[in-house]
Amino acid sequence: MSNKNKTIHEFDFNLICEYFSNVERQGPGSPEVTVKALGFIDNLTPQSRIADIGCGTGGQTMTLAQNVSGQITGLDLFPGFINIFNRNAHTLGLSDRVNGIVGSMVETLPFEKESLDLIWSEGAIYNIGFERGLNEWKQYLKKNGYIAVSEASWFTEERPAEIYDFWMANYPEIDTIPNKVAQVQNAGYVPVATFTIPEDCWTEHYFAPCCRIQEMFLKKHAGNQTVEELIAGQRQEMELYHKYKEFYGYVFYIGKKI
Repeated sequence: MSNKNKTIHEFDFNLICEYFSNVERQGPGSPEVTVKALGFIDNLTPQSRIADIGCGTGGQTMTLAQNVSGQITGLDLFPGFINIFNRNAHTLGLSDRVNGIVGSMVETLPFEKESLDLIWSEGAIYNIGFERGLNEWKQYLKKNGYIAVSEASWFTEERPAEIYDFWMANYPEIDTIPNKVAQVQNAGYVPVATFTIPEDCWTEHYFAPCCRIQEMFLKKHAGNQTVEELIAGQRQEMELYHKYKEFYGYVFYIGKKI
């Protein structure tokens, strides 16, 4: 199929989807961390309604569904991810209460106001911005409903220029843990729990699976400069993490709507 009529944005969009469709997780995390975060959330019942925003292919969503009752809707911008999501739900026998839909988190969400008991988002809220997501998504939560998100955060007040410049170029909203907790509170939530995710969430559950597919992906798209740049960026991210992991990482923030 010719790509001559596609913009570079559209082409990148498809490539990113194809690349990350080959791995279970589209960002750092693990089933153990998902279960740990879930442990801070009370009062979920078979009637509870849960939304996983920016769900990807649903690695964490399936863990949620296997550890809590209730109806779960996964929302993601990539149709390819949602196809895999729904296929996985069917394979695991969860499709009666787990459903993936295509949608954008930066637009009006397809939920009624004050209809959700829990909003979940692992490694994805950065797409809309941490503060914006906390504030805009709150309207969909019931009173005393929960939000649970993982977000890139600084562990220290000072950090080397190389890693600081990298994050400023890619996600300038990264901030220290105390400042992020203050943002949770200022958005109208009681901060319930905050914890850093372990190193193996990066190395074993994210980087290692990505490394296994990169050579295959480069060979499949041999000579494609966009693919080469995508893989180079992924490898740079991994190298920087190993070099500077004591200065930053993903942190789970869990809040309860007042």
